[in-house]
Amino acid sequence: MPPTTQLPGVAELLEAAVEAVGGTRREGQDAMAQAVRSAIATGEHVAVQAGTGTGKSLAYLVPAIHHAVTKGKTVVISTATIALQRQLVDRDLPRLAKALKPLLGRAPTFAILKGRRNYLCLNKLHGPDDVDPADELFDPFAISAMGRAVKRLHEWADTTETGDRDELVPGVTDATWRQVSVTARECLGAARCPVGEECFAEKARGEAGKSDIVVTNHALLAIDAMDGRPVLPEHDVVVVDEAHELVDRVTGVATAELTSGIVVTAARRVGKLVDQDVADRLLEAGEGLGMVLEDLPPGRWESLPKAVVGALSAVRDAAASCKASLGGERREDPEAAGGRKQAQAALEEVADTAVRLLGAFDEPDPAKRRDVVWLAEQGPDGSRHKVLRAAPLWVGGLLRERLFGRSTIVLTSATLALGGNFDALARQWGLPPSTAVAAAGDDPVPDPSAPKWSGLDVGSPFAHARSGILYMAKRLPPPGRDGLPPSYLDEIAGLVEAAGGRTLGLFSSMRAAKQATEALRGRLDTPLLCQGEDSTMQLVKKFAEDEETSLFGTLSLWQGVDVPGPSLSCVIIDRIPFPRPDDPLVAARQRATDSRGGNGFLSVSATHAALLLAQGAGRLLRGMDDRGVVAILDPRLATARYGAFLRASLPPFWTTDDRDKVHAALRRLRGAT
Repeated sequence: MPPTTQLPGVAELLEAAVEAVGGTRREGQDAMAQAVRSAIATGEHVAVQAGTGTGKSLAYLVPAIHHAVTKGKTVVISTATIALQRQLVDRDLPRLAKALKPLLGRAPTFAILKGRRNYLCLNKLHGPDDVDPADELFDPFAISAMGRAVKRLHEWADTTETGDRDELVPGVTDATWRQVSVTARECLGAARCPVGEECFAEKARGEAGKSDIVVTNHALLAIDAMDGRPVLPEHDVVVVDEAHELVDRVTGVATAELTSGIVVTAARRVGKLVDQDVADRLLEAGEGLGMVLEDLPPGRWESLPKAVVGALSAVRDAAASCKASLGGERREDPEAAGGRKQAQAALEEVADTAVRLLGAFDEPDPAKRRDVVWLAEQGPDGSRHKVLRAAPLWVGGLLRERLFGRSTIVLTSATLALGGNFDALARQWGLPPSTAVAAAGDDPVPDPSAPKWSGLDVGSPFAHARSGILYMAKRLPPPGRDGLPPSYLDEIAGLVEAAGGRTLGLFSSMRAAKQATEALRGRLDTPLLCQGEDSTMQLVKKFAEDEETSLFGTLSLWQGVDVPGPSLSCVIIDRIPFPRPDDPLVAARQRATDSRGGNGFLSVSATHAALLLAQGAGRLLRGMDDRGVVAILDPRLATARYGAFLRASLPPFWTTDDRDKVHAALRRLRGAT
C-alpha cells in the first residue's frame, strides 16, 4: 500500500466512487462529504439533512473509508432498518471497495454485526430440547409446526456460513428462533462453549474487529453504549444513518418489562438446578404479581400501588434467594453449563427489573425521575395479560455521555430539520441548541462542557416547487374520533379518480385505512389494495407494477415505500399523525418539559408528528422525473398555531388549498403518462 501521505483526498475518492456506480456528482453530495470529512478531522459532531436522491450513502461512506484506511481505525455505520443494512453490505460497500482499491492500494474491508440473539447458537441447537415455558403451546398443530421449523433449522445449520437469522428464507417465528439462539447474558462464552470455535456470533465479531467499516443497527449501538461490556469493536467515528429513529430505538433498548409469565419462566428454569422449595418461592411470587396486576387498570403510574410494592418485593427477594442457591459458575458438562447460564440470565432480568421498578419513584419530582412506569395490556384478544413497563423519561443524557462523549458522531437522514432547524431533534439527542437559537435566549445558561456540533441541510436534487403540490384541504372539518367522516371519504375519492389510481393513502390507524378501503372499493373504477390483505412487500410490488392501482395502509408505509415513476402521483395523509394522548411516555415527557418552562406539546407531540409527516410526504418524489401531489386532509395544518412548525418541516412544495387546481393537475399528469 502507498504511504498515507500519497493517498488521494476525499474529493478524488468520491469522484471515483460516483463514476464507478454510474452516478453523477451532485452539489449536495459534495457538500455532505466535505462536512463529514471535516467532522472526522476536528472531532466536532455534525448533523446532515440530505434529501432523497442526494446520494448520502456515498457521501458518508467515502470519508469514513478514507479515515479508516489512513488512520488504521474502524468506523461504525449504524442504521435503523434491515433494508438499509442490506443495501450497504450487499450493494454499496462491495462496489465502493472495488472502485477505491486502485486508489487506496487495497480494497477497504467491511462487515455486518448484529446482536447475539440474531445468530444461530450451535450449542443450543444440538443440546437437549428445552422449550421455553413462555412458548408452551397447547395446540397440537402449533407444536408440530414448531417441531418442523426446528428440524428445518437443523438442516439450515449445515449449509449456512453466517447463521444470521435474516438469511433464513422463509423465516421462522420468534418462539421458534428462541429455541436455537441465546442472548448475551445466556451465552457461555467462546472459551467455555464446546462449539465456541464454530460460533457464528463470535465469527461475526471477529470479522468486525478486522474491518475498516462495521455496519450495525441502532439497537446494538445503544447496547454498546449502555452496557459495561462493549459489543462493537474499538472505534472513534460513528455514522448514524436514519438518525431520526435513534431516540426511539435507544428508548426501546432501555425499556424493561415484567410480567407474571417472565417470573414464572425464570422459576421453572432455576427449578431444575436448586432446591425446589427455593424455586417455588419465586414461582409463587410470580403468580402473586400476576394476580395483583390483573386487578389494576392499565395506565401510567404516579406512584407504586401498595399491593404492587409487596408483590415486587417478594419477586426481588425470591429471585435473590434463587441466585444465591444457584451459586456461581462451576466446572460441569456443557449441557448443564448452558442450563445454568440461561437460569442465571432469567433471574438477573427479573431481579434487575424488580429493583428498577421499586426505585422508580424515589425522586419526588416527576420531571427529574429516571423512568416512566406504566401498566399495559398485551397479547391477542381472549388471552391478553398485564405487563409492567419502565422506560427512560429521556435518553438525551445517556446519548450525550455514552455516545457523543466517546466518539465523533455523524447524524444523517432525509428528515432532521423540523420547523426549519435541527434543534427539536438535537434536544432529544442531548445536544445543546444551535448558536442561532441560543443567541435568541432559548438556552439561558450555555454549558461549556456541552458537545460541539453543527447542522447542515444539503438540500435535495429535486425541484420540489416545480415537481410537487402540497394540497391542504382546510375546508374539511377537523378529524374526530369516530372514523373518517363522509366529507373525508368524498375528498379521497375525488383525488384518486383525478389521479387515475396511482395513490398511496397513509392513514393514522389501521381502522381508518380499512374504513376508506371498504367505502371506496365500490365507488372507484381503479384497483384498491389495503395493508393486511397480503404481505406488505407483495402489496407494494403490486402497487408499483400496475399504474392504476392504489394502496392504503398505516405506519410502516409512511417510511417504507420507494416507488419512483408514474405508479405513484398522489400521496394522501388523512390526519396529522400526533401520538396518542394517552401514550404514557409521551404524556410524561410533555409534562416534564412543561415543568421546566418549555412547550411540551411542541417539543414532544408536534416533533413526533412533524417527523412522520415529512417521512410520509417524502414518498412522493423518489426519482428525478416524478411529479405529483401530497394531499393532507387535516385542516389543522393550515389553521392551527402549530401548523407553521409542521409546514416548515415538509419539503418546499408549491402549496394550495384549491381543490379544483389539484384535480386538474392530477388529470394532466395522468394524461402525460
